[in-house]
Amino acid sequence: MVQIDGALREATISVLRERGWDGLTLERVAEVAGRARSTLWRQGLNVDLLIEALTGELADDFQASMYPLLTSAGTGRERLERGLVALCELVDRHLPLLLATDEAFHQSPHPGQPPDYLRPFMTFLREGAADGTLAPGENIVEAADAVFNATAWPYVHFRGRHGWPAARARRVVVGLVLNGVTHEREETS
Repeated sequence: MVQIDGALREATISVLRERGWDGLTLERVAEVAGRARSTLWRQGLNVDLLIEALTGELADDFQASMYPLLTSAGTGRERLERGLVALCELVDRHLPLLLATDEAFHQSPHPGQPPDYLRPFMTFLREGAADGTLAPGENIVEAADAVFNATAWPYVHFRGRHGWPAARARRVVVGLVLNGVTHEREETS
């Protein structure tokens, strides 16, 4: 994985916030970082490597966070809850990037490797459906996509735009999402 220093990382995120993925240029990142573009170029850096540094770090952190949960014991619901909490913790570690762009999870984390953030949630939902602790519906991919996005983006918003403490944002968002895939209660008349 490509490594960049903290100042260059912050400058890249700042340019993403300012111009988006299509407007990210080595020249603008160098300017924001207070460095010459030629210096970055001599270091072997280009826009693709800057993007790979950010998205690769995000993907590697995600994988490291989810792997222990995929091999842990518990019901599908319990594992989904732990996965949602881990997703919130991941968001906190990458909050500046996720506040700058809502497309970070859609970028290729490494050359030739498509993003793959739904697989753990598909596993938890499938297992929860099998053990009766979750009711994700018939389309597991769609449910995993909804669970992932219904957790990540409200959490980003509450943490970054409302300034909610992590514990409060996590409790509210995870609680709402988790209860959205639990068996429906019987209606009483």
